[in-house]
Amino acid sequence: MALRDKFITTGGEKNSVLLCSSTHHLLEAKHHLSSSGVEIELVPAPSGIGSACTTAIRFVRAKEDLVRKLLEDSSIEWTGIYPIEKKDRIDTWDGLWQLNLGSEFERILQKVAQDQVLSKEEIIILLQAQRSDELTALFKAASKIRAEMLGATVDLRAAIEFSNYCIKGCNYCGLRSKQQINRYRMSKQEIISAVAEINQLGIETVILQSGEDPWYTTDKIIEIIQEIKDKFGMKITLSLGERSKQEYKKFKEAGADNYLLKLEAANRKLFKQLHPDDQFKVRREHTKWLKELGYITGSGNIVGLPGQKIEDLAADILFYKEYGIHMIGIGPFLPAKGTPYQNHPPGDLLLSLKTIAVTRLVCQNVYIPSTTALASLAEDGLTRGLEVGANVIMLIMTPTILREKYQIYSGKNMVGLKTAISSIKKAGREVPGYIKQGI
Repeated sequence: MALRDKFITTGGEKNSVLLCSSTHHLLEAKHHLSSSGVEIELVPAPSGIGSACTTAIRFVRAKEDLVRKLLEDSSIEWTGIYPIEKKDRIDTWDGLWQLNLGSEFERILQKVAQDQVLSKEEIIILLQAQRSDELTALFKAASKIRAEMLGATVDLRAAIEFSNYCIKGCNYCGLRSKQQINRYRMSKQEIISAVAEINQLGIETVILQSGEDPWYTTDKIIEIIQEIKDKFGMKITLSLGERSKQEYKKFKEAGADNYLLKLEAANRKLFKQLHPDDQFKVRREHTKWLKELGYITGSGNIVGLPGQKIEDLAADILFYKEYGIHMIGIGPFLPAKGTPYQNHPPGDLLLSLKTIAVTRLVCQNVYIPSTTALASLAEDGLTRGLEVGANVIMLIMTPTILREKYQIYSGKNMVGLKTAISSIKKAGREVPGYIKQGI
């Protein structure tokens, strides 16, 4: 058994967690402590320590004096060390152990119940679940972790897809530069008018999403951010693709709160097949920048891509955990007409649900949406996503006359407030109290 495995399966030892000021310092601390002989794990911050979606470093509490000295002798910025006890949910999950589970599958779920970190091989086993009782146990465990970390309320956010111009040629995307589609750009005033409509619903976060469109310069984006903040005081998520570090910094200073930059695939070869004019190392570096600048950072993957294996999905999940991703969008592949992948079959619904559930078990205290892609693949997709660990729904609030022109994949379900609320209630979950209409 490897040294790391000995550490993570040790029972009875008291532990502490370290929180750092940014992902940059977290990764520096990880390297510094490991190279100094301290056995550590990257784990989701326990509920009640730090903000939601924070990644922490866990170590044996007996090493706390050494860890403090190593940190104090370095330039690493850290915010605190907190004593914790590994949770043991075995008794509270007793209904799961009555199911007909394979011994290895049950052992892995019991590791989750005892707050032990899973290996890639164990994640793969969970993703491969096919037996009815094992699927039931996986989904129930994910739902229990979601309830423990984030409660029953489903967060609602709203997207304005303000431009379908894109300079990139991603092979799966219906907005790719080579597509023959009707292009549009919304003016600042059109965007603000759409935000006003969202604000009237009570929704607190607006997502400004577009193709990679340099026509929207740094100054133009800053003007939009500042006007939204001045008029509505809403939280702002940007999803603009890759920009420079300086631009990210300026957007953050102007008032942007979150940034969504999907990886799509942690397998470098698969990433390159999807993104022929992008580089994996650049995307990874941009993710680090966003964390360093203080954004709540979003990423995500597509389930069912050409050439994708279960091992690739496990690698995606481990990427989210390692980089402390706060918002994780997981959806099935859906083909877009006119793209190189237009004849590839859609991703599998069950595998998409399993990926959501396992991501919840591994990353725990994060936001996971029940995606528009799930709603587009299956009529009850939103509800089923919520049932297996998701806790967010994103509404499409692009002006009606433009919605059909923003088709990353064909047959997109334009999820509205009525559909979202219906799905939440069918899942036995709670509509957020800030919603003013449609309940």
